[in-house]
Amino acid sequence: MHLLGIDIGSSSVKVSLISGENGNLVASSFHPKQEMKITAHKAGWAEQAPELWWENLKLALADVMAESKVAAESIESIGISYQMHGLVMVDKNLEVLRPSIIWCDSRAAVYGDAAFNEIGGQRCLTNLLNSPGNFTASKLKWVKENEPELFARVYKIMLPGDYIAMKLTGEVQTTVSGLSEGIMWNFKENSLANLLFENYGFSSDIIPEIVPTFETSGHVTAQMAAELGLSTKTKISYRAGDQPNNALSLNVLNPGEIATTAGTSGVVYGVSDEIKYDPQSRVNTFAHVNHTAENTRLGVLLCINGTGILNAWLKRMVGENLSYEAMNDLAAKVAIGSDGVTTLPFGNGAERVLNNKEIGSMINGVNFNIHGKGHLLRAAQEGIVFSFNYGMEIMKNIGINASVIRAGQANMFLSPIFRNTLAGVSGATIELYNTDGSVGAARGAGVGSGYYKSFNEAFTNLKKLEIIEPDTTKESQYKEAYENWKIQLEKAIK
Repeated sequence: MHLLGIDIGSSSVKVSLISGENGNLVASSFHPKQEMKITAHKAGWAEQAPELWWENLKLALADVMAESKVAAESIESIGISYQMHGLVMVDKNLEVLRPSIIWCDSRAAVYGDAAFNEIGGQRCLTNLLNSPGNFTASKLKWVKENEPELFARVYKIMLPGDYIAMKLTGEVQTTVSGLSEGIMWNFKENSLANLLFENYGFSSDIIPEIVPTFETSGHVTAQMAAELGLSTKTKISYRAGDQPNNALSLNVLNPGEIATTAGTSGVVYGVSDEIKYDPQSRVNTFAHVNHTAENTRLGVLLCINGTGILNAWLKRMVGENLSYEAMNDLAAKVAIGSDGVTTLPFGNGAERVLNNKEIGSMINGVNFNIHGKGHLLRAAQEGIVFSFNYGMEIMKNIGINASVIRAGQANMFLSPIFRNTLAGVSGATIELYNTDGSVGAARGAGVGSGYYKSFNEAFTNLKKLEIIEPDTTKESQYKEAYENWKIQLEKAIK
C-alpha cells in the first residue's frame, strides 16, 4: 500500500509517494523546474492563478506515477500541504473567480488594522489570538471593497489546499486549522469568527463545510481518476497549511517542540498547550494540526517573508554562474559579521514581525575597496538568521523557548553557514531530518485514513541525519554581529 503527499508551494508543486509499510520514499517530483510565477500588479501585491498550481501538480504527479510504476489502486490516500493564508474564491459552478491573493501580498493590511481598532485589540486577541492583519479574511475584505461586482459572485472561499482537494473530490471543504490561519476561527467560542465577519460585512455562508484535519473527507472522482491516472478508491484524508504540516513532518506535535523551515520564506513554529499570543501580533497563533476543543494544541508562528528568495535573488544578481554550494564556499571565506556588511532581508512584502511594515531589503556598510561577493553572500545568510533570532526573542517573551530546533535537511539548511550561525546566535541545538512537506503530507494521509493507528506508527521511519551544536568558542562573535545587525534594523524601522 502507498500514500501520496502533495505540497502546494509558491515556488513549485511537489508530489511524493511513500511506502505505507516502511515509510520509505518511492518517488518524488516537482514542477515547474524554475520558480513558479508570482504576479505583482502593484508594489506589495502578490497573486498566483490556482489553475497554475493544478497544472504543475498534474506534471509532478505524472512523473511520480511513471517513475514508481505503482498501480493506481495501491494508493490508499492523499494528503495535501499548501501555502498558508491564500484566498481562493469560486462561484456556484465551482469556477475560480480571480487569481489567488497569496500569503506575501500586503494590500489588505490596512483593513486588518482598522478591524483590530474597531473590534478592540483585546477582544481580537482573546478570541482570535491575532490581529486580523493581512490574513485571508482581510484579503476578502479588500476584494469586497475594490472588486464589488466580483465579490457579489462569490459562492465559497477556500485556502489553497482546499482548492486542490475540491479539484480531486468535487467537495468544497475546509478545516479549523485552515480557518484559524485566515483569522476566521474564534478560539474562545470554538466557532466561526462572526465578530470579524460582521465587521467586514461577510455572511458565514461563504465558508465551506468544516471537516477534521485527519479524516477521509472524500474520494477521487471518476473524472479526476481518468485525468490523473488515479483510482476512485483513493481517499483524501489530510490537509494542512505548509507550516503546521512541516511541524507534522518533523513529528512536532507536543508542547515545547519547535520546527523551522527556510525556503522562499522562513518560519519558526512552536507548539503550545496554552493560549499564547503576542500583544502586537508580530508572531501569530493558529490551531495546530492536532488541535481539538478538548485537547489544546496551538502553533505559535514566526514568519520571515524574505529568506531563500533573498539568496536566490543574490544568485541571479552576483552569482549567476555559481552553484549554491560555490556561493557558500565564497561566503565561508569571510569572517563572522561579514566585515561590517549587514543585510536586512525584508524585501518580499510587509513583515508581520515588523508590525506589518514594508521596509524593503537593505545592504549596509559596503566599502568598495575591501568588500567583495563573499561579503554580500555571507551578509545575506547572516541577515536571514538574525531576522529569525529577532523573532525568536519575541516568541521567548510569550513562553516559547527554542533549545532544540528540528528542520528538514533542505533549502537554507543545506548551508553550513546558515545552520552554524543559527545555532551560534540562538544557542539552540539544530536537528536535521530526512523529510519534507510532501512526505509529511503523505504520512498525514496515512493517519487520516486510519492506515496508521497513531502518530508514533506514522513516524517510525523518521531519521535524524545531523545534529548541529552551538559553537561556544564563537558565541561572542555571533552576538556582536547580531547586535550590529539589530542597530541597522532599528534605524530602518524609524
